[in-house]
Amino acid sequence: MARREHVQIKTAAEIARMRVAGLLVAKTLAKLREAVAPGVTTADLDALAEKTIRDDGGIPSFKGYAHPPYPASICSSVNNEVVHAIPSRRRVLREGDIISIDCGAIVEGWHGDAAITVPVGEVPQEVLDMLRVCDEALWRGLAAAQLGGRLTDISSAVERHITPHGYGIVDHYGGHGIGSEMHQPPHVLNYGRPGRGLKLVEGVALAIEPMITLGSAETVVLADEWTVATKDGSLAAHTEHSVAVTPRGPWVLTEPDGGVARFAELGVVCGQPADAPSAP
Repeated sequence: MARREHVQIKTAAEIARMRVAGLLVAKTLAKLREAVAPGVTTADLDALAEKTIRDDGGIPSFKGYAHPPYPASICSSVNNEVVHAIPSRRRVLREGDIISIDCGAIVEGWHGDAAITVPVGEVPQEVLDMLRVCDEALWRGLAAAQLGGRLTDISSAVERHITPHGYGIVDHYGGHGIGSEMHQPPHVLNYGRPGRGLKLVEGVALAIEPMITLGSAETVVLADEWTVATKDGSLAAHTEHSVAVTPRGPWVLTEPDGGVARFAELGVVCGQPADAPSAP
């Protein structure tokens, strides 16, 4: 199945190298989370991200990617922007905003990719609830990345957590395979029936990324040809982690502890090996 789908299967050594890239992404996002505040521009955040990645010997995955070439090191999507918004000195964060920060790094040819959505100062409780549910849905998807399962087990786990809360699940957009390239097959939707698609075998690595809204699931691409925004103008949340399928369980390559703590809350065993690179 994996060969027919042209899915890259990594060795244990290659997954360990992806972990190094993943930890750099985690470090960068932690700095960006701390830096988010009223008065900060999205260009300020981008500069901080690029410096952090390059100072640790990495290369920003996003800069120069695709066509038209993406011009920045992070995506900085504010309020009704779902994903792929370009940082700008004109975009000043204000009290009550929310911002999705998507970050990728390459270390020795291997990629890490993750995203967080952060409130700017005080935001309404209904918005905080949406951010919480999006993050919880992500972890349920990660927990479903089990050896011998199927790709849509992940999609279904994400959808099952979101649906009772009534949020829109963004159409078409989703996660992806990751490895020696940032975007690889398969496409990982955030909805679907379980038990279908790619069989999850050792060495599969995926970036799982729920995207939800307070309103409609429909989106539009803006004139810059990158920014995806909600069609009805409703607020959106986006979270992401990169995960590897291992014989011991899922290993979250972009989480400092590999997912140990969050998986324990869900009764899931983390697949992080004892000798794995870890956050300082």
